[in-house]
Amino acid sequence: MPARFEKLGMVFQYPDNWTLDEEDARAGRDSVTVYSPGGGFWSVAVHPPYADPADLATAALDAMKQEYAGLEADPVSETVAGHELVGYDLNFYYLDLTNSAEIRCLRTHQASYSIFCQAEDREFSEIQTVFEAMAASLLNEL
Repeated sequence: MPARFEKLGMVFQYPDNWTLDEEDARAGRDSVTVYSPGGGFWSVAVHPPYADPADLATAALDAMKQEYAGLEADPVSETVAGHELVGYDLNFYYLDLTNSAEIRCLRTHQASYSIFCQAEDREFSEIQTVFEAMAASLLNEL
């Protein structure tokens, strides 16, 4: 049975064998991260409702570009659970391994949200559907 997170005005399900990290939330930031057993992670942050999703996605992309030289990014726009999401699909090298990441941002009447997931490519292909299911569980509750 999946575990359930219900704090910070968010509700989502995640695999019960993944590790929930609420350290950012305890430090006063409205974000939470869930780590897979293999090291991949999925993170969601809450922003004020006036925060522009495109600006949030661009800021996350800029931060990644500063961290990873040679990062490749493709813009993405998609609809999930009736919500319009904007963001980027990313590919980059880290510790001589290819990695993939996704940035997705959206706005509701209550808040704006940024969702970020990342894993080494072999793991990403194995757990991408889990990332998608966690995002869908969040978006279905908004």
